[in-house]
Amino acid sequence: MAERIETVAERLDPEDGKIVTLARSARARIGAAEGAAVRDTDGRTYTGCTVRLTALRLTALQVAVAAATSSGAEELEAAAVVTEADEVDADSVAAVRELASTAPVFRAGGDGEVVELSRGT
Repeated sequence: MAERIETVAERLDPEDGKIVTLARSARARIGAAEGAAVRDTDGRTYTGCTVRLTALRLTALQVAVAAATSSGAEELEAAAVVTEADEVDADSVAAVRELASTAPVFRAGGDGEVVELSRGT
């Protein structure tokens, strides 16, 4: 499935702004390379940070999706990643797409400013 990438020029919906803030806070709390947050269709939110262990490597978004799934979420409404990278990792987006084929995935810089929006097509 192809991704449609857009720049974000307008103000975010407050609920989308909330998951960006949660992702930024998760990243800052432990000084991780990335922080992420997802929102399920019941409005519950889940966060995650990059995991880099010898035996386990996960992106922040994979951790957030895993947290949502392990808590019973069957579908996601939106996702956000705070990172200094120029793009969201393809495996991270694939994890979101398993639960939400067209949900927005926001990419924000370390300052929390959203610079990109990706949607499945």
